[in-house]
Amino acid sequence: MSLQWLRRRGVDPYMAALAGTVGLAALFPATGSAARAAAVACDVAVALLFFLYGARLSTRETLAGLRHVRLHGLVLACTFVLFPLLGLATALLTPAPLTDQLRTGVLFLCLVPSTVQSSVALTGAAGGDVPAAICAGTYSSLAGLVLTPLLAAWLLGSHAALSADGLLRIAAQLLAPFVLGQVLRQWIGGFLGRHKRLLTPVDRGSILLVVYTAFSAATAQGIWRLATPGALLGLAGVLLALLAASLAAARLGARALGLGRPAVVAAMLCGSQKSLANGLPMATVLFGAEAGLMVLPLMLYHQLQLVVGTVLATRWSRGPGEAPAPRDPAQTGPEQTASALRG
Repeated sequence: MSLQWLRRRGVDPYMAALAGTVGLAALFPATGSAARAAAVACDVAVALLFFLYGARLSTRETLAGLRHVRLHGLVLACTFVLFPLLGLATALLTPAPLTDQLRTGVLFLCLVPSTVQSSVALTGAAGGDVPAAICAGTYSSLAGLVLTPLLAAWLLGSHAALSADGLLRIAAQLLAPFVLGQVLRQWIGGFLGRHKRLLTPVDRGSILLVVYTAFSAATAQGIWRLATPGALLGLAGVLLALLAASLAAARLGARALGLGRPAVVAAMLCGSQKSLANGLPMATVLFGAEAGLMVLPLMLYHQLQLVVGTVLATRWSRGPGEAPAPRDPAQTGPEQTASALRG
């Protein structure tokens, strides 16, 4: 089954690979020495992932985007203030079929930083402010390296094992590789920029390995009997409500700040998105063997945000009303958008 065959049928190959990896872990989980080897490989993959993040991030472009202060402040407020409050509310109001671990997973989802790739691609397709979206997503990701673990330790309590050793592990596995990538960027940044397609399998393979390791541990603990059809349906309803609330809040906030339509679109798409690439590695560090079911809400929300974001971007690019000003032809087009979402 080729990637082109999947794409012609409207199936994102990466999301199909994630679903297949979860199925593989459910049927053939790594146990014993294989589980230990997978855990070590997972740690190495996560460190490599954050090293590549650091090496690819242009410090000059990041600093140049500081002029969009109101937009960036709004996105950070949505990501690290509004979402945690929504997560606490849903922990109290979620329907009965949701298990305690799924509720905890929903709250963890609300602590994860925004994404860069999909929010930028969707902002470009909708005619929004692409440079501002790039910087907003980047700042959120950088802030999340510190804020997500601290918020998890505060709000998740015993679920997130964030002791002094846990902080050192996060620093060693996430922050140190990222900083090293930034330091070495002047020598390897050009190479990475020229070979993005060759490095995509490294990024995606690392995430798939993290997913397989987490769900293998979950399967070994018999966690799947807790994910009943009723629980999954309740989870989908909760996630849709979170997405709708965050979009509405970002829109109202942007209008209240007097932002123009391109910036409003960027604020909505950046402020409502959550990063699967950042959230999954953090979950493995914070939750260890319990990470499997904890990240299920994040994986489902990631798919929902792409579907809803694509629908909104298409609508905004075609008509007035909520649509932004006509986009610059030099900005991201439909082909680039599809490529970024797949990548």
